[in-house]
Amino acid sequence: MTSNIALYEVFSTALNIPLEEVHEDLKYNSIPQWDSVAHMTLIAALEDRFDVMLDTDDIIDMNSVSKAVEILSRYGIDFQ
Repeated sequence: MTSNIALYEVFSTALNIPLEEVHEDLKYNSIPQWDSVAHMTLIAALEDRFDVMLDTDDIIDMNSVSKAVEILSRYGIDFQ
């Protein structure tokens, strides 16, 4: 089982925002740092950190932290 902190750290690093600003309801384009370019950086970081290869539909659908948890769980990553 993986803690949500690991996921939040990936978001924080990839989006270059403080860890305290990452929360379950953080959404794509809700902050200037999470634009289309940063989204691809985030996807690459998530794939590296969790050793998965995300499907194109999942990349497009990943529009929030909570959605990332849902999508990654389909790849066998369980969060606490």
